[in-house]
Amino acid sequence: MTDVQGLVRELADYESGLHKVITTPLSYAKDFEDGVFDAIVAEVEGEIVGMALYFLAYSTWRGRMMYLEDFIVKESMRGQGIGAKLFDAFLEESRKKGVALVKWQVLRWNEPAINFYEKYHAEMDDEWVDGKIYFV
Repeated sequence: MTDVQGLVRELADYESGLHKVITTPLSYAKDFEDGVFDAIVAEVEGEIVGMALYFLAYSTWRGRMMYLEDFIVKESMRGQGIGAKLFDAFLEESRKKGVALVKWQVLRWNEPAINFYEKYHAEMDDEWVDGKIYFV
């Protein structure tokens, strides 16, 4: 889980939020073992270079859905089709689980990510406002 947490930290740094990360490799291992989330990883020559971390959720309007919490490919490995393979694997896993939709968030300023998702004909919704309450 050290590699997964390292990718999350890289993404948080890219999003100027590294100071907000409180998870540890141990917390990832425990939550993975408890079935809180699952992940698909991409490896190149034995090194994990990308991942899609997701969990099953529920939409009161649509039913079962898969939520993509984090999706990242190491910056040095981008542009090689790894992201597309990971995202396709995530979509295939979602289909296998019989979900009605998949959902994720992307920062408005992250144009490369938005452009990537638009290639999949994803609906990018500006209507909803995120709400959060932090306990830790």
